[in-house]
Amino acid sequence: MVPLDKKSERDKSRRQHLEERLLILHNDEINTFDHVIHSLQEVCLHDKVQAEQCAILTHLKGYCEIKRGVLTELEELQEQLTTKALNVTID
Repeated sequence: MVPLDKKSERDKSRRQHLEERLLILHNDEINTFDHVIHSLQEVCLHDKVQAEQCAILTHLKGYCEIKRGVLTELEELQEQLTTKALNVTID
């Protein structure tokens, strides 16, 4: 039998992995609009208009929410975008 405090720790950890999170793209001075747009289309499956809007918002505001989802899903996307030299975080 699992002690009550260990069980609640596991439940809390499981809930944290299932909570909806945000994948955020941050502006940089390195990548071109075309590279960012192509990367968002390829990795996040954005259509061209959506990818362009995200690139413009990121340029103007300094960041843009590009995807919502569970942590495990977003970690995979973050890794793929990071290999394409994009600056992304999960919030």
